[in-house]
Amino acid sequence: MTSFPATASRVRDDSLSPRRRRSHLRDCLYHFAPYGFHATWHHLATRHRIPGDIEVDPPSLVRALGELETARVLVLARAVAFAAQRRLQKQEGRRVPTTPHPWDSWGHHDIAYCPDPQKHPTEELSIVVERVLDAYAAGGDPAGRCLVCGDENPQPGRACRHCGVLPGGYGNPV
Repeated sequence: MTSFPATASRVRDDSLSPRRRRSHLRDCLYHFAPYGFHATWHHLATRHRIPGDIEVDPPSLVRALGELETARVLVLARAVAFAAQRRLQKQEGRRVPTTPHPWDSWGHHDIAYCPDPQKHPTEELSIVVERVLDAYAAGGDPAGRCLVCGDENPQPGRACRHCGVLPGGYGNPV
């Protein structure tokens, strides 16, 4: 499997057929899918109006990729900062992280996991991702309120009724 940047460059490659480029955009979601694969694809397809017949609007793929890359940059910056912090902690002899970093253990996937691909936040990915990362950095508890929309009545183990995000992410429902 190629890297996200290599796959993203193929989405932008006008020498490839639009169908092939759409396939590469979907491949990008194997590297970074903040809502989960299906919900992230649905979000990008509806938000950027990616048509079923991609020959009609190939630039929609590049628009969708731009939104995905913007959100990914936010996550990568936090991951680099966390890695630097962990190196310092390890040098000080602390082998267990003092602050949990749950979203990184998911491999930059499912940061705002939506179990129903049709129900996900409508805002840009970067806004939602930043909101979730900021909430975790501030010690936010997904059991108390939705980290995306702020709903204060989340049902344990169920997706938020307003934005569709599962508290705690995939595999860790609160």
